[in-house]
Amino acid sequence: MKERIPESELIINPDGSIYHLHLKPSEIADTIITVGDPDRVESVSKHFDTIQHKVHHREFVTHTGYLNNKRISVISTGIGTDNIDIVFNELDALVNIDFATRTIKDELTALDIIRVGTSGSVNEDIDVDTILISETGIGMDGLLNFYSYENTIQETVYLEAFAAYLKMYFKDAKPYIASAGENLLRKFESNYKKGTTITANGFYAPQGRRLRLQQEFPNFIEVINKFRHKHFRITNLEMETAGIYGLGKLLGHNCLSVNAILANRIHHGFSNYPDKIINKMIEEVLEIATA
Repeated sequence: MKERIPESELIINPDGSIYHLHLKPSEIADTIITVGDPDRVESVSKHFDTIQHKVHHREFVTHTGYLNNKRISVISTGIGTDNIDIVFNELDALVNIDFATRTIKDELTALDIIRVGTSGSVNEDIDVDTILISETGIGMDGLLNFYSYENTIQETVYLEAFAAYLKMYFKDAKPYIASAGENLLRKFESNYKKGTTITANGFYAPQGRRLRLQQEFPNFIEVINKFRHKHFRITNLEMETAGIYGLGKLLGHNCLSVNAILANRIHHGFSNYPDKIINKMIEEVLEIATA
């Protein structure tokens, strides 16, 4: 007999929707664009040919419709891997758990999930207004340390090299590593630069910024800029990618993170036209995803 998931673990609202996202299984597509900012959902869905569903609860806004005869959803996650944990587990539940019986389905659905977000470069040669896809994500946020997770051999070698390097400067760091979905990476890689992204658990000190508070790790940007292991280097910083890749791998979904580089942390520059590069990224991602 299948194990039934208790009410305290899988919370279903009285209307049959999942707890935080307030979505029902019929209200999402198999191809999903994620954005951090709830206001950016409309910047994506305005390109849809038709919109079937609009759902808004807390910071989670979802629009589902059609573009180029392909059903597609866009959902806002908010900022950070704490929200990614909610969004990914609940999206997976919507397609892979039978809400009536509270049991895992025999046949599982693999979603294509593409993060469309902003990021900061930590390399001299990756300037603002670049669009970059994350081949690999390194998590400094701790999310995947709560899940049972195994790396590939290549990931293990890279993570061990980075962790050993980092401990010379930051002894309490416990990073994890996860890679993009191979199918989506192949679909997008001819169009953009590829990189290795660090996912931080904050925007200020965890990304090497200082306002009034002293940093425990004041030379963070300089340190990660200098890291090299064979052809690997760190290219950019943001707050979701590694969590998306890790949970995507564990749940069997295909994930890709596409980054509009708005800041260069080496040159201390910021894009003069951030909306322009973000809109360009959205239009290109939608074109490739629905081709």
